[in-house]
Amino acid sequence: LYPLYQQRDGFPVSVITVIFAAYAVGVVGSLYFVGHLSDRFGRRRMLVVAVLVSAVSAVMFLMWADVPGLIAARVVNGASIGILTATATAHLGELRAIGRPDENTIVAASVSGAANLGGLALGPLIGGVFAEFLPDPLVLPHAVFLVVLLAAAIALLLVPETVAPQDDPPPYRPQRLSAPPASRSVFVAAGFAAFAGFAVFGLFTSLAPTFLLNTFHAGDHLLAGATTFSVFAAAAVGQIVLGPLPARTQLIVAAIACAAGLVGVAAGALAGLLGIFIVGGVVAGLGVGVLFKGAIGTAGRVADPRRKGETLALMFLIAYSGLALPVLVIGVALLVFSPTMVLLVFAGLVILATVTAASFMVRQTTASTNGKEHP
Repeated sequence: LYPLYQQRDGFPVSVITVIFAAYAVGVVGSLYFVGHLSDRFGRRRMLVVAVLVSAVSAVMFLMWADVPGLIAARVVNGASIGILTATATAHLGELRAIGRPDENTIVAASVSGAANLGGLALGPLIGGVFAEFLPDPLVLPHAVFLVVLLAAAIALLLVPETVAPQDDPPPYRPQRLSAPPASRSVFVAAGFAAFAGFAVFGLFTSLAPTFLLNTFHAGDHLLAGATTFSVFAAAAVGQIVLGPLPARTQLIVAAIACAAGLVGVAAGALAGLLGIFIVGGVVAGLGVGVLFKGAIGTAGRVADPRRKGETLALMFLIAYSGLALPVLVIGVALLVFSPTMVLLVFAGLVILATVTAASFMVRQTTASTNGKEHP
């Protein structure tokens, strides 16, 4: 939808990156300050709050649709996701444990991951359908989501609570974050991989429609939504299909896919070949999905068992920072350089980052498998 806002208001491409990054800022701030409060006030209550906050953002999109309003609405929308992500993941696991006490939490974790990546994939696709085939594309999608969100809030009232609110809760503090001192280099490599991988997601979510329009002269809104959908869908499918493979093999495939995919994206943009650009994005998306799964697994493996939640929280914050900061840098660079030049430099830097991080994690995984301490 953002190229439509751009056409209506005439702002530069760099403003799109600011509007997009505002979402990640909201997520990061909410994860740090509010994401853990369901432990104090109950899962269901915080989920209802999160969905209602998202509904508020839909109202803001409808009522305040100039650039400041879009930025503010994106921050509020991101804040709702920061509350919801950790709370819903924990709630799913607890509900599963109630219904199937003899089973582990793998099913709940898989559902949570599929919901996150599936929602990120379907959002642009749905937006493309609305923009291409239905009237009022800057109004109707937000109105529909507002209705759906209010229905979801009502439905959540029927879901069992799994955490009783604390009668005398301890004093409030932000989410604690911790990196494991004994394995800090491994954690840094995993964080580097998560940051770089989410930068790829950020590029396609924020600027893929603009690249399609300006570089390939493809103004079809459904194509723009389908392109971003394909990247996230490939990430989800890659996690599922490659899941049975050893961790070392997954990381090797992730590094190769990230590098090959980003080369394809850059080559497609340089040669003006749309098919290569899209296929490259899909291959890179597969690699990023597997790489992020490996980063989370690495963080969980090296974390102190007593502080695993704090370590994983830090990893998610690093990842969502990767969704915002590189996109902002790209926005500034677009003020000076051509989109193709910016894309080439971005692809080169992310290839270097993902391959280096994945290689380090492969060596660490191999050392762990052989029972050796990696230096």
